[in-house]
Amino acid sequence: MNNITQKTINNTHKLLHKKGLVIAGPCSVESELQLMNTVTQLAATGKVDILRAGVWKPRTNPGGFEGLGTKSLPWLLHAKELTGLPVAVEVATSKHVEDALSFEVDVLWIGARTSVNPFSVQNIADALKGVDIPVLIKNPVNPDLKLWIGALERIEKAGIKATGLVHRGFSLYGQTELRNTPVWQIPIEMKRLFPEIPLICDPSHICGNRTSLQGISQKSIDLDYDGLMIESHCNPDEALTDKDQQLTPKQLEEMLSALERKTKSSREKFYTQSITGLRDEINDLDAELIITLARRMHVSKKIGELKKQNKVTILQQSRYNEIIEKAVKSGQEKGLSEEFIRIYMEAIHTESIRHQNLT
Repeated sequence: MNNITQKTINNTHKLLHKKGLVIAGPCSVESELQLMNTVTQLAATGKVDILRAGVWKPRTNPGGFEGLGTKSLPWLLHAKELTGLPVAVEVATSKHVEDALSFEVDVLWIGARTSVNPFSVQNIADALKGVDIPVLIKNPVNPDLKLWIGALERIEKAGIKATGLVHRGFSLYGQTELRNTPVWQIPIEMKRLFPEIPLICDPSHICGNRTSLQGISQKSIDLDYDGLMIESHCNPDEALTDKDQQLTPKQLEEMLSALERKTKSSREKFYTQSITGLRDEINDLDAELIITLARRMHVSKKIGELKKQNKVTILQQSRYNEIIEKAVKSGQEKGLSEEFIRIYMEAIHTESIRHQNLT
């Protein structure tokens, strides 16, 4: 049974919508001493709104530290009493939900390895029916917008009134600089579709290192994200999980202080005139793009008719590879990223195939 008072629940709901929300804490609860040292230092910064800590840790490889499980939940309850801050944990099963609620956990989050599986999300949703607690949903491990939407819808259909979205990046083959590729257009699209739901960035899992944290955090702020979820440990170098991406509470305080939150608009005359002119230019360019794309699809349809007449397969993989390679090279020469060009050209190719199939 959930023992959290309605007042606490209402306060946590409001807190979730705070602009500049900060959720911080260790990747994993390793001991009561480690947890208390970390959370007291985090609370002392005055910059943390919600404490996070991993109780059940899904590890990629067997043999790694998988958390202490339910035995560490009383320590989280103590951490909440000690600091006055609400606590959040990741859940992956209905039993996790039951145990977390029995120890008055204030916020639950569904991790990327769980949100990718509709069966797992539904299992959690069923356990949440009749419960009033905020639930955060991390993006699935793979860049699939519909899966993320599906996970959100399952939780909301269970009757959860307060939800949030957490962007932690996506696992893509060949990624080297960052642990997970941001693929910013997917969370931006989620924000467009669900503007009333808080969007939180998890730079710790995007970066996988400490050095990139500030840059990714700042970019999320520039993109008007609502908050940050960052891993912090009293002694990161000795952490049992993800030690390379965790900050000490002091380092976290310094990083947060260095971030610049910008306004959505300005009434300054020069800015208003300049932005209006540039937006008009963007509108004109977008209109030209649509006309050009329509012309391209018209040509694609003619190619489809020609292939059909000569009994040639629609998909020509060697030709597609040639188009991609040429586009990537040309785009990079003009300052466009390979990631963007590939996504853009893949979308065009899919639409071209559709037009060719219409013949």
